[in-house]
Amino acid sequence: MDSIFVSPFTDYVFMQRALIGSLAVCLGAVPVGIFMTLRRMSLTGDAMAHAILPGAAFAYLLSGLSLIGLTVGGLIAGLVVAALAGWVARTTQLHEDTSLASFYLISLALGVLVISLEHSNVDLFHVLFGNILALDNTALWLLAGIATISVFVMAWLYRPLVIECVDSSFLLVSGRASLIAHYGFLFLLVINLVAGFHALGTLMAIGIMILPAAAARFWAKTLDVILITSILISFFGCYSGLILSFYFDVPAGPAIVLSLGVVYIASLMFGYNGGFVVKNREKRHLVG
Repeated sequence: MDSIFVSPFTDYVFMQRALIGSLAVCLGAVPVGIFMTLRRMSLTGDAMAHAILPGAAFAYLLSGLSLIGLTVGGLIAGLVVAALAGWVARTTQLHEDTSLASFYLISLALGVLVISLEHSNVDLFHVLFGNILALDNTALWLLAGIATISVFVMAWLYRPLVIECVDSSFLLVSGRASLIAHYGFLFLLVINLVAGFHALGTLMAIGIMILPAAAARFWAKTLDVILITSILISFFGCYSGLILSFYFDVPAGPAIVLSLGVVYIASLMFGYNGGFVVKNREKRHLVG
């Protein structure tokens, strides 16, 4: 049994790198995903994941699949879209979700158009779905660096983010704290999407943020327990997805997200904090 579940990571270096890289992404991205679900920004995160595409696409045209080039391009594109969406929301009658959706659609179309200029389906697949099994030491250092920055910034913003989730109007009247929390959180979102982009691609990166956080809320009530539970779920999903990819020869990124999806559905059905089975049992008890 140990040979089935352990040997892929002891015998193959690329599997070790994939596991380490995915766990590094989880440490930075999952706490951001928790606040995304609490702030009802899950679809906003999906839009931002696609917003980094044109930056990565232009970087790809200039430098190919250069790690630094794709990172810088994705960061610039994501931060520009986030800043523009916030500016439009604060200076016009449009809400931020509408302005963000507009820029997201423009960014997505531009990114796909730029990538198509190369006429390479292989490289397009790499950009959209990632290639976590091809991570090298440089990529691992980059993912670890982004995770470290994300953890420290999240610790700095933790208190205002919690206050904003509980009472956004209080934080709004408190001065600059609301603005710092808002744009600081968007910064965390962008850098973790860029990290997820390197590992899972633009289409899968948001999954490692949202699914563990959504599943954990069916098992925990307090924020600290939700945080621990969601990180454990994300670790399990990454491990399971890589095992599935190794033995069944399927793409690792989609396998990881699908594993997290299975955990989410199981939590939705059987979680003791509002799961389907528990809620129906309580209803039958009250009726009886």
